[in-house]
Amino acid sequence: MRTRPLKVALLGCGVVGSEVARIMTTHADDLAARIGAPVELAGVAVRRPDKVREGIDPALVTTDATALVKRGDIDVVIEVIGGIEPARTLITTAFEHGASVVSANKALLAQDGAALHAAADQHGKDLYYEAAVAGAIPLIRPLRESLAGDKVNRVLGIVNGTTNFILDAMDSTGAGYQEALDEATALGYAEADPTADVEGFDAAAKAAILAGIAFHTRVRLDDVHREGMTEVTAADFASAKGMGCTIKLLAICERAADGASVTARVHPAMIPLSHPLASVRGAYNAVFVESDAAGQLMFYGPGAGGSPTASAVLGDLVAVCRNRLSGATGPGESAYAALPVSPMGDVVTRYHISLDVTDKPGVLAQVATVFAEHGVSIDTVRQSGKDGEASLVVVTHRASDAALAGTVEALRTLDTVRGVASIMRVEGE
Repeated sequence: MRTRPLKVALLGCGVVGSEVARIMTTHADDLAARIGAPVELAGVAVRRPDKVREGIDPALVTTDATALVKRGDIDVVIEVIGGIEPARTLITTAFEHGASVVSANKALLAQDGAALHAAADQHGKDLYYEAAVAGAIPLIRPLRESLAGDKVNRVLGIVNGTTNFILDAMDSTGAGYQEALDEATALGYAEADPTADVEGFDAAAKAAILAGIAFHTRVRLDDVHREGMTEVTAADFASAKGMGCTIKLLAICERAADGASVTARVHPAMIPLSHPLASVRGAYNAVFVESDAAGQLMFYGPGAGGSPTASAVLGDLVAVCRNRLSGATGPGESAYAALPVSPMGDVVTRYHISLDVTDKPGVLAQVATVFAEHGVSIDTVRQSGKDGEASLVVVTHRASDAALAGTVEALRTLDTVRGVASIMRVEGE
């Protein structure tokens, strides 16, 4: 074993960073044995230097992150500060001064992953980011390495624990959205400002990363269609149960049937109770991968939190350090396919539409005519009502999102349609 330690700079010492530092210290001997050399925490960049950080030598703490990554003796930089800047500049500076990088920064990778990979390649360094998607669940490495010889056609997953907790609570208890959100906040699953989670921003960043790796194509955050789940109601869950389904906020990355393009999207959807993702409860994550040779694979586990995320970071650290010792680098960006990313209107799936209508003869015929005029075939219809008001639930066969949007727009112009109560896609069949 080499006796000179590999030196690690840690950027950020919050929930994840402090856990990374703790495990590096308590498991130092095991990490050294697995890597083939000891690893040493050489510096920790923080915003509040006076805060007591148990287990971390105060002499290692600095507020000058730039100076830390510019040190010529740093072998690996671990970035867990999040956000776009200063993380982007710090990472590129680390490459320029000879360090490889392990990051958990999904937002930055979704926005500027191509530029970061190019910088890593230019300087012959590694960029690893298993922790950026689905916490402790091994997902990036299987897609980049284990399935490198296969053709991935679809990635379908629950990649945000907060939203899954909320939707699971609504499903199991009958609670409304706000009540379930309040519970998630009280238990620490939801932030004080839950916008990034419940509006789908977090999941969209992860979808961009997954799509890029799965389809060997550059997919940016702006390419991902995003819808939040704040409008999901108890009535939607009641309708889902009537169809033998539940509702999940899904990240869906698909290769077109002809293989000529890809799509990436995040939105709430009904999925059959028979689908493995339907049984994912609480704040857990799960990702379902479909490929030509391997078939269907599912990856399941805790998708967030200090310890799970630190586990993924340290797995990357071991890999990067091994590469460092051998003088090699791991797999970089694979974007050779360069497939176009199709707009949401090209997506084809089934739909569940709930309409508030006037309860009188001929309404169903009018509604059916609008669907037919826009080329959307109806699978089932359920109508109930009294006192001149009715609810009409229509489930369609597969149709394009553009055709469905045109149908809904036309339905809103009918005098007999008082409102479109909800539109939900049906996936995973």
